[in-house]
Amino acid sequence: MQLVFASNNSNKISEIQLLLPKTIKILSLSDIGCFDDIEESATTIEGNAILKANYITNKYGLNCFADDSGLLVDYLGGLPGVHSARYAGEQRSDDDNITKLLTALKGQTQRSAHFKTVICLNLNRTQHLFTGIIDGAITDKKMGGNGFGYDPVFKPNGYEITFGEMDKLEKTTISNRGIATKKLIDCLGN
Repeated sequence: MQLVFASNNSNKISEIQLLLPKTIKILSLSDIGCFDDIEESATTIEGNAILKANYITNKYGLNCFADDSGLLVDYLGGLPGVHSARYAGEQRSDDDNITKLLTALKGQTQRSAHFKTVICLNLNRTQHLFTGIIDGAITDKKMGGNGFGYDPVFKPNGYEITFGEMDKLEKTTISNRGIATKKLIDCLGN
C-alpha cells in the first residue's frame, strides 16, 4: 500500500516510517509533485491536520494522511500550542523557539507540559483522526542533540533524559507522534 504523508519534513517522515510495517510505503509531498505551502490556519491542532489532509485529497484525489503537533505548556496557558513551529516568528527556527520558551519559563518551577499530535487519515472517502499525547516537563536548558523542535528541552514523565537525548527509535516508540501512528497502523490493519 502507498500512502501520501502530507509533509516534506524529513524528520517527521523518518519517524513515522520507522513505525510503519514494510507493506506501507510513504510518499512525501515532493514525491507527488506538490510543492505548495499548505495553509495551517486552523485554531486547533486537529484543525490543521484536517486542513492538510483535505488539501491533498481534494487537489490530487489521493489517499493520504497529515499530522499536526504542538507543545502545550501549562504555565503558559497551553502556549505555544498550535503555533509551536512559529512560536518565535515565521522563520521557523527551532533554536529561536526554544530560546523564547526558556525565557518565558525563566525562574518558574511549574514546568509541566505535554506534546500532542493529531493524525488525519483520508482513506477511501472516509476520514479518521488519531491522537497521541505524552506528558512531561520543560527542562531549564537544552540537553541532547537528537530529534528536532523542542526535543532538547522536553523530558517525558518517567524518564531522566529529554527527547533530544534519546535515539530516534526510543523516542519514536514513546512519543506523541508514535502513539498516534500506532493508532493509524491499527486502523490500516483492519
